Amino acid sequence: MWYIVNIHDIDFLGEVIQVAHKRVFISGLVQGVYYRDYTRREAEKLGIRGWVRNLPDGRVEAVFAGLDEAVEQMITWCRRGSPRARVTGVEVRDEPGEANYTGFQITG
Repeated sequence: MWYIVNIHDIDFLGEVIQVAHKRVFISGLVQGVYYRDYTRREAEKLGIRGWVRNLPDGRVEAVFAGLDEAVEQMITWCRRGSPRARVTGVEVRDEPGEANYTGFQITG
């Protein structure tokens, strides 16, 4: 499936590139172990836009937007997480709407 998230998802030849926009919930020992910072670093390496934050229930929530393959690599990384994390579950949802993010942020 090919679709446009925004104008930045058209390459210099004018062809549409395959992009993904996902919301991810990570469970386990994922707070207090630098999970968000490692997530930001990995997302920046992969060229992913979006954000990550802690949730009050102990999970971490993230939104990833970027090339389909890069987003899949990011989701795979989330299943391992930071060196001190102990991930017990990863829930992935398609995220509707445009991905108008500039870079990758830790939001909370």
